Amino acid sequence: MSRDPFLGSGKGRSFRTFLLIAIGQVVSLFGSHLTAFALGVWVFQRNGSATEFALISFFAVVPGIVLAPVSGVLADRWDRRWVMVLSDLGAGVGTIVLAVLAARGNLEVWHIYPLVALSATFASLQGPAFAAATPQLVPRKHLSRANGLVEMGSAGALLAAPLAAGALIADLGLAGIMLIDIATFVFAVSCLLFVRIPRPPASEEGSKDRGSILREAWTGWTYVSARRGMLGLLLLFTLANFSFGMVQALLTPLVLTFGTAEELGRVLAVATGGMVLGGVLMSVWGGPRRIIRAILLCFLVQGLILLLGGARPNLVLIAGAASVFTFCEPIILASSRTLWQRKVPLDLQGRVFAVRQLIAWSAMPLAFLLAGPLADFVFEPLMAADGALAPSLGALIGVGPGRGIGLLFVLIGGLILGGLALAARYRPLVRFEEEIPDALPDSDSAPDPEGASEFSQHSPRDAAG
Repeated sequence: MSRDPFLGSGKGRSFRTFLLIAIGQVVSLFGSHLTAFALGVWVFQRNGSATEFALISFFAVVPGIVLAPVSGVLADRWDRRWVMVLSDLGAGVGTIVLAVLAARGNLEVWHIYPLVALSATFASLQGPAFAAATPQLVPRKHLSRANGLVEMGSAGALLAAPLAAGALIADLGLAGIMLIDIATFVFAVSCLLFVRIPRPPASEEGSKDRGSILREAWTGWTYVSARRGMLGLLLLFTLANFSFGMVQALLTPLVLTFGTAEELGRVLAVATGGMVLGGVLMSVWGGPRRIIRAILLCFLVQGLILLLGGARPNLVLIAGAASVFTFCEPIILASSRTLWQRKVPLDLQGRVFAVRQLIAWSAMPLAFLLAGPLADFVFEPLMAADGALAPSLGALIGVGPGRGIGLLFVLIGGLILGGLALAARYRPLVRFEEEIPDALPDSDSAPDPEGASEFSQHSPRDAAG
């Protein structure tokens, strides 16, 4: 068998560095999903409140939004490896405190919110640093595959965690599950200690407003806001993330209104199986040639499938709809990340990815805050057997527990389709790829972490054209 010249080169060492980092982060993510699943079931079964359940997701995402500008600046200022090390170590602290409280039998619902927020504060450093490091380690033409591998690994962790948690929680308890999570943090940090990530070459855009954290953070915003296609794509993702946040917060309560925790685990497993398949497709296929077109098509499928998923209280129907919905996620996320990595100078990517995170995630806390109260106090009463909508919509999707959440799913699907119709008519977004030039060199090179950066031989083209 002939030797792969890429894997045997300095570029290959860079790619192996990327793989080692990605493996560590996926293992850590598996541990985080173990804890999240166990905590979610514990909270909902304790009080049966969709609001208390949704608040966990709220406190898990808010720090990543509030601190995104600072995270982006640090990802561009500091060694991106050490930013990720700090992220993993800090996020582990909150889990350790939760594990101690659970082991002593002192854990209360109100303890979970600040400790989840503490872990999320440090975890917010991870996204911009890892996203910005990827094009430093992976050749431009392989970025879609690399991002597809990340999405596949993330989906695999999400698939395995509910199954493992369901099997282990009876024997190990909540504290035991969290100890596994802590071990995965240690593994992720160990992987990072054995690699190097080269410094990105300086660019004109990336060197603006150096000195103040606020000025540097503002540079990321001015870069994005000057490019209407980027801003339009961000607004579309904001709407999609609001919709996804509602679904994420309400899927577990929806299933538990007529199913058991074990059945919930199977539904989530089937759903994340779809995400794994989407990640496999991206890593093998290498991504679509027309990225914007593929993203819009996947959003169309997701909007339509939500109309179906909310229609009946049927585990097979819900699991099937969820698997199709999640199959599209890796294609959307990996394709979008690849597009941004190609269009933004390397030394500015931390700040731009932070702005991307700030705007695209901004609607998720609102979704988490609204999801529980809307379900508990508005739509569930409306769709009760004697509710106001029982004679009309109840005849179509049924009445009783969970049917209010089902109606919410249908409305969310309609919201996605409405936003997509507007996006398809916005020319700067539709022509994003053609109108915003690439900032990465059009070559197979990737920097070698054991030597000089090959990117330093190229001056990244100013994406302003």
